[in-house]
This record gives sequence, C-alpha cells and structure tokens, in this order.
Amino acid sequence: MQINLYVPNVHFEQIPIKNLVSNQDYQRHLSKEHICKAAEHFNPYQINPVKVSRRNGINYVFNGQHTIEIVALVSGSRDTPVWCMVYDDLEYEQEADIFANQQRFVKKLLPYEIFMANIEAGNDEQLIIKALVESFDLRICGNSRPGCICCVATLEDIYRKYGYDILQRSLRLCIATWEGDVDSLTSNILRGITRLIVAYEDSLKDDMFVEKVGRSSPREISRIAKERKAGSIGYAEAMLTLYNKKGSANGSLKWAKLYENKQIIDNQSAMLIQEQLPPEEIE
Repeated sequence: MQINLYVPNVHFEQIPIKNLVSNQDYQRHLSKEHICKAAEHFNPYQINPVKVSRRNGINYVFNGQHTIEIVALVSGSRDTPVWCMVYDDLEYEQEADIFANQQRFVKKLLPYEIFMANIEAGNDEQLIIKALVESFDLRICGNSRPGCICCVATLEDIYRKYGYDILQRSLRLCIATWEGDVDSLTSNILRGITRLIVAYEDSLKDDMFVEKVGRSSPREISRIAKERKAGSIGYAEAMLTLYNKKGSANGSLKWAKLYENKQIIDNQSAMLIQEQLPPEEIE
C-alpha cells in the first residue's frame, strides 16, 4: 500500500461518548462555562470531528474534549455517538505534540470577516447593526478610512450587552460630536461614550456633550485618556472631565456614578475611586 505523505492515515467512525477517554495530562481543564454557553447555541452543523488516538484498544481524545461534553449535555446521554477521526498509529508523545501545535499555523477569522459572513447568512443581529450604521451615512469596513466604522466587535458587544437604543445613542452622540472624524469612530471612544450613557442615562445631556466634549479632537481625548486609565474607562473619564469643565454644580455629573456599575470597573480601580474624585465630589 502506497503511503501519501500529505494525507493522514485515518478513518472515520461514529463512537459513543461513553467509549471516549479525554483525561490526558497534556489537555487543558474542561470549562463548564464554555460547555454551557456552547450548549445554549448548539448547532449540529458546527460540530467538527473529534480527533481520537486508538492505543491498546482505548479511544483517547486529543482534540475535541469540549465537543463531546457539549453533545453529551445537549443530548442528555453519553450513549450519543459523535463522528471521530481515528488515528491508529500515534504514540502518547505524538498526541501531546499535535495537541500543543495544532493551532500554531491556523489563520483566525477577523471580526469583520465573521460579521460579513453573518450578513451573508441573513442573521438578524448583524443586519440590524449594519442598517443602523448605514442610517448615519456610514459603512462597516475591514479597515479604518473616511466614512467607515471598522470596530465591528465593539458594535456587536454594545448591542448584545445594552441593546439597540444604547448603541444608536452612542453612535449618534459620537457622530454629532466629531462629525464622523475617522479618529472618533474607534472602539475606545464608542465604548467610553457607552459607559457614560449607561451610567448617567438621561442626566447626560447630548447637546451639552456635543458642545463641551466636541471642543477637543479625538486625538486630544485619546491623549487625556492615556494619562488616566487604560482602555475605555480612561476615555470615559477624559470625556467626563471635559463635560464637567466650567459647569454649574447642578449641571455637573457625579464622578462616583461612573463606577456604580460593577461591570464597568474592576476591584483595583474601585479602591482608587476616593483618591481620584475631585474634592467637591467626596462626601
């Protein structure tokens, strides 16, 4: 029999989950959170074959340990079979090497590529986001250029966490403030605006935001943000500083309010709130 060096010597079998072993030392620990989340969105067409090394009559899983647990959870039985790609000629060390390096040269899909594939699939979430962006005479693109938004993962994240209205207001406020400047249509600025909207709701006056924060360019906002904190919380603080500048006591927004939502601030930042608040904000 002639061996093809470019095709692995494997065969496919349907093997019941109860007959698969996946507790090798080189494998990562199972994530119950991942298993439950994937089970909620289970789709049999998304399942990849489980890679199995058959040694001494035992079926050792060296790729797909989460897959079999997801199928077991959804089906409610470990008698459920899964398609397996079975290798009969591997040693334990070879399995570990394949497991360690199997993703090394895989090119991951970019968020934009995934987004556009969802558009082609007609999925509602991405179609809604696309239509919203286009309602502001902008387009979703794979890279930053005039008239485009490329931070699609941010758009999706805001939509999923806070809903359509918050995403719409965040985009409207961003575009009105900097008139669609390409440097303003970034992840950190959009997330920073969203933090302010979620924290202050109607207390944040859009016209005042446009007037006061819009006096500084997106690059100036970025410079101020980097001097405060990393990530979008630094941008939110930078914009809040400009919003409150030379404002009346009644019109200013309370700094502590920005940190009330536990999803917005980590424990380390929480300990620093009091020392960072302006004197008039400390009670």
